[in-house]
Amino acid sequence: MVILGTKSDAPQTRGPVDSRGYRIFRVVNTIVLIGVVIVTLFPFLNIVARSLSDEAYIIAGKVSLVPRGFDLTAYKLVMSDAMFWTNYRNTVVYTVVATLISIVLTTCYAYVLSKPQLKGRGLLVGVALFTMFFSGGLIPNYVLVTSLGMKNTIWAVVIPNAISVFNLLVMKAFFESLPTELEEAAAVDGLNTYGILLRIVLPLSKAIIATMVLFYAVSFWNSWFSAFLYFDRQDLLPVTVYLRNLIAGATDAQQSGASDADVVQAAATLQAVTIVLTTLPILAVYPFVQRYFVRGVMLGAVKG
Repeated sequence: MVILGTKSDAPQTRGPVDSRGYRIFRVVNTIVLIGVVIVTLFPFLNIVARSLSDEAYIIAGKVSLVPRGFDLTAYKLVMSDAMFWTNYRNTVVYTVVATLISIVLTTCYAYVLSKPQLKGRGLLVGVALFTMFFSGGLIPNYVLVTSLGMKNTIWAVVIPNAISVFNLLVMKAFFESLPTELEEAAAVDGLNTYGILLRIVLPLSKAIIATMVLFYAVSFWNSWFSAFLYFDRQDLLPVTVYLRNLIAGATDAQQSGASDADVVQAAATLQAVTIVLTTLPILAVYPFVQRYFVRGVMLGAVKG
């Protein structure tokens, strides 16, 4: 009796992972991505180094990626300013409230648009797309916000930017990718539209919702022009406008002449400190949301 081995005599084909071309691609791809990371991180690391360095080394141009003459004077100066913390608190409040409202409105709008049987669905999609490419303009928007009594209120920042059409379309595509059988089964069990959304759809949408929260939170946290336009009171401004005023002060000092070089450098150091303090909360939150980021965008952008 001849016992045949389990190994096939057919020639083994080499998959893309084992091929020479794929190995070369991985090496080139790694080098390119490392280069992108270096180019991306260099400005921020330079800002951090400048914020921790002694002013004399900064003026001499000796600070690159490593702090020289460790000095926290600029941090103490900024953090002792009561207006900085008032504006910082405003930014946190504006971001939390605006992100919550934006998520609710975007989710409801996207869920409605994901239903092909909805009458007038094409019109609603068209209205959203129209606002993505066209707007009323700066002056009409200012007149509208002022006439509605929203000037010098949080709603001037929140309401005009409540829905991002890009985020709306990504979330709409995600809802369309969900199995319709789940909603049909829930409807048979007696759930209405709101019950299906709250008890079936939203628990399955954690990835896309976390992604949208990240998108909206970063957008509102970095936003400054709306507050600069609609707020007249210093105590209502976000910290981004505080930073903008520092930059404007440094620019004015620089334009006043070379004799103010020390003033310019001091203002630049304060800018670096403010940038670091402004960026830290987003950097702290991002790692907890990052695991949902790729999955949420891919699920919302690709429909199988």
